Amino acid sequence: MQKNDGMNYAPKGKPNPVVKPGEFIIAAVALDHGHIYGMVNGLLEAGATLKWVYDRDPVKAEAFARTYPQVTIAASEEEILADPQVHLVAGAAVASKRCELGLRVMDAGKDYFTDKAPFTTLEQLEAARSKVRETGRKYMVYYSERLHVEAAVYAGQLVEQGAVGRVIQVTGFGPHRLNAPSRPEWFFQREHYGGILCDIGSHQIEQFLFYAGCKKAEVLHSKIANYNCPDYPELEDFGDATLLGDNGATNYFRVDWLTPDGLGTWGDGRTVILGTEGYIELRKYIDIARDQSSNHVYLVNKEGEYHFEVNGKVGCPFFGELILDCLHRTEKAMTQEHAFLAAELCLKAQQMAMNIN
Repeated sequence: MQKNDGMNYAPKGKPNPVVKPGEFIIAAVALDHGHIYGMVNGLLEAGATLKWVYDRDPVKAEAFARTYPQVTIAASEEEILADPQVHLVAGAAVASKRCELGLRVMDAGKDYFTDKAPFTTLEQLEAARSKVRETGRKYMVYYSERLHVEAAVYAGQLVEQGAVGRVIQVTGFGPHRLNAPSRPEWFFQREHYGGILCDIGSHQIEQFLFYAGCKKAEVLHSKIANYNCPDYPELEDFGDATLLGDNGATNYFRVDWLTPDGLGTWGDGRTVILGTEGYIELRKYIDIARDQSSNHVYLVNKEGEYHFEVNGKVGCPFFGELILDCLHRTEKAMTQEHAFLAAELCLKAQQMAMNIN
């Protein structure tokens, strides 16, 4: 069984280029989280050309270059930002430093694509909003549990087709395997990772806003705890929250670092989308005790019961849409307002959370 912790979760799909080689140049800066590999994979499959990589730790940059031998290791971040050919910089910095990197990227006239969570404070969010207005550049976020999971993509298509009627509730479960020895020091420092609702909770809030079609929402209640990690007092290994959307849809989600060793993957991520005419359940990474494959979608509506295994069949259109958005200054992949709203709500959920230890 696969016992990874998800730190280096880097899905690969089928190439579906939307541009020709050399038409959209990207660089990778700050390799503190393994999600950078998934971010780059998605962009390359959509036709991007990877030119540069830079990290303060040359070991990380060299490992990246072994995976992507076409890349050149830059001598500095400044070398990349000064290159007029670069359209977009992808980064997976320490969470508390993602905003400051983004501000530098946008000041250099380039679009920015960051790992989640994009901020650890509301002050950072406001700084990014201001910089987007000032520069007109994009500050996009890798909310991978929807954008880079084919089951989640297919669920969005079903919702758009009206398969379950009006969506009235989204329930999400985002368990992760801790595997503490594999984690960097910053992962356990509250100032740097931002808290569990800010971090992995951001996936859940973004999915709620998307599937329920909310333009605004409020956090009604949230909780955090450290139940099982006494050696890491600043880590929160459990969190949950309840939200209400502007259209009346509701959301409950739970996130944790309590995945048991017996599970065949890093987390049994699930989402249930309830509509007025049916419901959808996503079993994203595994169908426990039945099927080790990923991307299972269950649909029940007035026409019957359905199971779809969509691994390798749907694709992840976000990356191609993002490239075209950057080139044409459109917002098909994700609006800036949506990306920032999800971030704002996870920060507020974290800020108001009751500590139940």
